[in-house]
Amino acid sequence: MPSGRTHDKITLWSLPVVAAITFERTRHPGITLLLAGGYLFSGLMFGPDLDIYSRQYQRWGPLRWIWLPYRHSMRHRSVLSHGPLIGTVGRVIYLLMWIGVGGLVLGGLSAIAYWVIGEPQQWWGLVGQGSRSVEHLGRSLQHHWPEWFALLVGLELGAMSHALSDWVGSAYKRRSRQRKPKATLDLLPTSPPPPKLGPPPSPNPATPASPRRPTPPKTTAPKPSRPPVELPPVPPAWDRDRP
Repeated sequence: MPSGRTHDKITLWSLPVVAAITFERTRHPGITLLLAGGYLFSGLMFGPDLDIYSRQYQRWGPLRWIWLPYRHSMRHRSVLSHGPLIGTVGRVIYLLMWIGVGGLVLGGLSAIAYWVIGEPQQWWGLVGQGSRSVEHLGRSLQHHWPEWFALLVGLELGAMSHALSDWVGSAYKRRSRQRKPKATLDLLPTSPPPPKLGPPPSPNPATPASPRRPTPPKTTAPKPSRPPVELPPVPPAWDRDRP
């Protein structure tokens, strides 16, 4: 898997290519700027590696804590983070949820502050401004949907460049590990074949050595047998005292 620095280089080197292709197809500077900006933002800060402690996670600075639930809720390189389209849409929804929570918290704190100072009418005016801003955003999505779509495409392209480089790097390393044992076995030194037995070399290299004649087996002559010694007969005990 490529490192964070390698991912950054891929994003920066491919950014001019993405911008050039977009402008050549659309001939619209605004769409080109939004798509290239989304591609750069997704490649550097909004990519799939937000599910681990990565460069993208660190670039959020003091706000990186908002991605802690995202990190702990899914496995690294899962379909929900590195999958096509679903990963980008999930991160957009997750970030919009945090923006909504932040707006509610700020609204509640401002309400408390206005009630403390005794001017609740100003808080209601602030709430009205917030509701009008939401309506304006909805109308912008309807009337300027090509620009919003270009931004979403840029975010998806930046995420896919990251995920694609991960898959290619992992496949290359896996294939290299499969080839490594075979290469190491080929490099091991082989033992030389045993020497062939033959006649001993001749002291004079000019004359060939004569073949060795087989030595006849040694035969031992049988030892002569000695004649048996005849002993005189021993008389019985009652005859020994007789004269």
